Amino acid sequence: MHTSRIFRTLGATTLAAGLAFGLSACADDGSDSDDQTIRVAASPGPYTDLFRDGVAPILEDEGYTVEFKDYTELQQANIALQEGSADLNVDQHTAYMEAFNRDSNADLAPLTQIPTVPAGLFSSKHTSLDDVKDGQTVSIPDDSSNTSRAYRILVQAGWLTLKPGTDDTQITGQDIAENPHNLKIDTVDSSIIPRALDDVDWAVIPGSRSYAAGTDPKLQVLQEELLPDLVLVAVTQSDQKDSDWAKAVVDAYHSGEFADFLAEENKDGYWFVPEGEDASTSEAAK
Repeated sequence: MHTSRIFRTLGATTLAAGLAFGLSACADDGSDSDDQTIRVAASPGPYTDLFRDGVAPILEDEGYTVEFKDYTELQQANIALQEGSADLNVDQHTAYMEAFNRDSNADLAPLTQIPTVPAGLFSSKHTSLDDVKDGQTVSIPDDSSNTSRAYRILVQAGWLTLKPGTDDTQITGQDIAENPHNLKIDTVDSSIIPRALDDVDWAVIPGSRSYAAGTDPKLQVLQEELLPDLVLVAVTQSDQKDSDWAKAVVDAYHSGEFADFLAEENKDGYWFVPEGEDASTSEAAK
């Protein structure tokens, strides 16, 4: 039973090592784009799928050609953007983009906030937060950014309290002040968690993982309230953000046609939509 509210969203990540190798690999990839061709640097996740099915047709109806370039990692997609062999990525939040800019001296910029699949607290054994009992087991992701998000969800559930002064973006087990139910919290590879849901009482599953695994949304007991810098954004090079094609992408995401498409896709409440805000609004609020 998840709540149908609109949040500012999205999932945190850290940049992988090997940036120099990635730059050289992407430097030879692709050619310059023309004004009517939008080259999308696609990385694994549901967000490119949403763009492919819901946004690209709108752009194509307006005369644009949309080309997809597939990358195995989000970092590679961002390198392609920075090197000019791709124009657009729709798989990251503001925090990831800013970290990439900082760590690689890049100049990527957000175009608009876009829908996301939030993380959630799931259970195949329990249907309410009130079902929590002493000693129950909880699986959470083992990568640092999603671990922190998982602890925030358990705080949101009222099951944990944190030590004063804890950084909400970098929570670890050492930051737990009280665990009144003596929950047994284990960190697990996030790709395994959906398949092992029957083996634990509760599990926090990142949104992209629950989406990809086809996890039954009826098993979601609580959906996360995300921090503002985890809102997903469409991203391009900063010198392209005022281009006609970039404005067309923003308009497509905010169009009635896309809203109708998303309403059909969102019957299970997986997608959360930032309503009435664009990237400039988000930046001004910081």
